[in-house]
Amino acid sequence: MRHARQHGDDDHLPKLRSGKRSRTTDHESSPRARTLAHWAGTTPALPLLIVCVIVLVDILGGRGLIWLPLLATGPALAAATSGWRQVMGVGLLATVAGATTGIRGGVPGRELTVILAALATVTLASALASALRGRRERVLAAVRSVAETAQHALLAPVPGKVGPFQVAVRYSAAAAEARIGGDLYALIPTPHGVRMIVGDVRGKGLPAVGTAALVLGVFREAAHDEPDLLDVVGRIERSLARNLGPDDFVTAVVAGYPGGGHLEVVNCGHAPPLLVRDREVTAVVPTRPTPPLGLRALSGEAPSLHTLPFDDGDQLLLYTDGVTEARDADREFYPLAQGLARNVGDEPDRTVAALHQELLDHVGGRLHDDAALLLLRKPAPAAQAAGAAQADAPPTDGQGASASPGLTREVDAFGEGFGSTDTAA
Repeated sequence: MRHARQHGDDDHLPKLRSGKRSRTTDHESSPRARTLAHWAGTTPALPLLIVCVIVLVDILGGRGLIWLPLLATGPALAAATSGWRQVMGVGLLATVAGATTGIRGGVPGRELTVILAALATVTLASALASALRGRRERVLAAVRSVAETAQHALLAPVPGKVGPFQVAVRYSAAAAEARIGGDLYALIPTPHGVRMIVGDVRGKGLPAVGTAALVLGVFREAAHDEPDLLDVVGRIERSLARNLGPDDFVTAVVAGYPGGGHLEVVNCGHAPPLLVRDREVTAVVPTRPTPPLGLRALSGEAPSLHTLPFDDGDQLLLYTDGVTEARDADREFYPLAQGLARNVGDEPDRTVAALHQELLDHVGGRLHDDAALLLLRKPAPAAQAAGAAQADAPPTDGQGASASPGLTREVDAFGEGFGSTDTAA
C-alpha cells in the first residue's frame, strides 16, 4: 500500500507541474509578447523621446496645429538606425498620439486628416528607406566578409615564433571598409632557412591586390625551391615581367636567414629596413641601388645581395612607405627611426603595437595609405631555453607551488661589430 500511494503521488505531481509550466511557457512565449519585447529592445530611445516631447509641448501650448506636423521627426529619425518594423512602430505611436492630441485640442477634422495622412506617408517612406538601408548593410557585410577571407588567404597570419625568431606583424589598409590593399608581406620557414618579403605594389584597389597575390604566390613557391635568395628574386621578376603592364612595378625587400649568424637582404627599390642593435637604430642601405621588381628590363641592372651580421638580441624592422610617408596636420612625416628607438623592447608584439599607435596618433586617427610593419627579433639562446622550460614546466599544485621548482635566468646577448658584403647577381 505504501508503494502504491507513493506511485500515485508521483503520478499526480508531474501533471500539476506540467500544467503550471505549460501556462507559464504559453504566457512568456506568446507571439505578441515576443514581438513587443523585441520591438522595445531594438527601437532606439531618441525617436520615442522626440515624439513624447512634441506631444507634451503641444499639450502645454494648447495649439496642436503648430506642433503636430513635427511628429514625423520620430519615424524619420528611426529610419537612420532601426529596422523597418521599428520605424513602423514609432510611426504608429506618433499617429495615435497625434490623433489623440488633435482631437483633444479641437483641431478641425479636415486639417487633422491632412496632418495624419502626411505623418503616415512619412512613416511609410521612412520604413522603405530603412529596409533599403538594411539591405545595403547586409550586402556590405557580405563584401567585407569576402574581403576578410581574401586577406587571410593572401596575407596569411604570421605566428609569433618562426624558426629561431620572434615575429610581430601589423597591417592597416587605407580602405578600412575593404581591409585589404596593395601592401604585401610573408614570412615562412624553408629548407634554406627563414625567408621573408615586404613589398608595396604601385597603385591601389583590386589591380594592386591582384599583383600582390601574384608576388606572394611566386615568392612562397620560389622560397622553398631556390637555394639562392637572388634566384628567388629572379623568379618573381620574370613572373611580373610576363603579367604586369609597362607602368606597373613592385618595390620590395626580400630577406633570408640561412643560418650562421648572418642575414641576407635584397632591396628592390624599397625603403631600407631598420636594424636594431644595442638599442641603436641603423638603416640597412644597399651599397648599390636596385630597381623595383618589374622594371629590370628597362634599367638592365641586376639586384645585389647585401649580407649583414644578425646576432642574438638583434632586431630588423621591415615596413612600407605608408608608414614613413604618413603626415600629420603640419604635413610632417612620421619619424619611424626615432619612434622605433623610443619603443623598442624585447617583445616584438609590444614594440609593433606601440609603433602603430604612434602612427595613428601622428596622422590623427586614420591612415591615407596602406601600411605594413614586420619586426623580426633573434632572442638569446638563454631566453629561448627559458621560454621552452616555462612552456614545458609541470603544473602547479593547489597551493600555487610548482611540482618541480626551478630557477631560470634570461640573458640578452648582443652582437658586436657590424659589417656587410655585397654580391652582384
